[in-house]
Amino acid sequence: MKIINPATEAIIAHVKEDSKASLKKKLSLLREGQKKWSRVSLKKRIAILQKFSALLKANTEQCAQVLTREVGKPLPQSRNEVNGACGRAKWLTENAEKYLSDEVMSDEGNTKEVIRYEPLGVVCNISAWNYPYLVGTNVFVPALLAGNAVLYKPSEYATLTGFEIEKLLKKAGVPDHVFQVAVGAREVGAALLDMDFDGYFFTGSYATGKFIYEKISPRMIPCGLELGGKDPLYVAADVKDIKSVAAGTADGAFYNNGQSCCSVERIYVHAKVFDKYVEEFVKEVKSYKLGKPTEEGVYIGALTREAQLKVVDAQVKDAVKKGAKVLTGGKKLSGKGHFYEPTVLVNVNHKMKVMREESFGPVIGIQKVKSDEEALQLMNDTEYGLTAAVYSSSLSRAEKLLAQTNSGSGYWNCCDRVSPALPWSGRKHSGFGSTLSHVGLRAFTKPKGLHLRG
Repeated sequence: MKIINPATEAIIAHVKEDSKASLKKKLSLLREGQKKWSRVSLKKRIAILQKFSALLKANTEQCAQVLTREVGKPLPQSRNEVNGACGRAKWLTENAEKYLSDEVMSDEGNTKEVIRYEPLGVVCNISAWNYPYLVGTNVFVPALLAGNAVLYKPSEYATLTGFEIEKLLKKAGVPDHVFQVAVGAREVGAALLDMDFDGYFFTGSYATGKFIYEKISPRMIPCGLELGGKDPLYVAADVKDIKSVAAGTADGAFYNNGQSCCSVERIYVHAKVFDKYVEEFVKEVKSYKLGKPTEEGVYIGALTREAQLKVVDAQVKDAVKKGAKVLTGGKKLSGKGHFYEPTVLVNVNHKMKVMREESFGPVIGIQKVKSDEEALQLMNDTEYGLTAAVYSSSLSRAEKLLAQTNSGSGYWNCCDRVSPALPWSGRKHSGFGSTLSHVGLRAFTKPKGLHLRG
């Protein structure tokens, strides 16, 4: 399998894909290793994963360089991702003992009632390319802490990063027979679905998540799906510092080239502040430097997948055909590399693909609304339900609106944000199950109720 640098289109590595036979061998190794790993004390497992976090921190530059080379994100953003993964690992390891230890529910009379959190067994983690360190940490760290073995399949677009993760986990003390990497593209992913895992955890598109769920559902095993989003943001009439709001929300839309499940994908702005907001928003976007992700000051790098260029361009052309106006950007750069100009559209509506279908690229539509009620109706007019954001000077106003949005996360005066202390979950086509927080730690366990009478 060829590994391509999306900024230059040069081949940077060749890797050997797994076969069905090699995958079965890895699963057999993990099956035996998990039995021993589950008997390792929780304190020792925590210490090993804390060492992994320390190694990740110490090797930030190496990890970031590899990440930028294969996914195309600007180098400072790659460093931020590695640091973010360290932060998530820190919270998970510091809270693992609290949430994974036996929980005494009652100790009255001669009967003790206890909840024990037992590992699922061997879990399959089919991961994503847009934030491989972050979405990977969401799964394999709590899974390992809970006593599971993990077969980790990085996206074919982030394979080298998968090797970096494996190297540091093993160096930290995770046994070879407890964490294995599966290498390959779609065919390898499909082969994994036919194998005898005790749970599947996938991050990616709705279409692939739906396929995975339909395939494994007859086996009645745990399945966590972190899927896409069409995340809305509303700027209310009472915002004060419009320039600051425009800059912050533009960052929420274009950071990592807009290639994030929780990127702002559509913006609704009250008519009273629409013109000023759009003016400041466009000014901010025009200041973004587009170029090779290793160059100083670059904010917009290359799209990871060449195919996504066509998706973004088709959305822009569809919008323009239906009456939208391009205020900046609107086309692919000529020459080598998967570069698309950061694009801002106005005069948009929900008849346009850019306001309905996931973009996963550097494009945003901004729609004028007359009231909070109209904004709320449009925010909920989607098949997705990952995040929703409201910018307002009034907390009560924002909370009232967020209470009525059908999304897993809500933001007031912020966006495109994930905290390890809060559950990360989606609704509708954004998936189900949770990672992060105490909910995410326990997602990799089978709770057992014990009635102990002596």
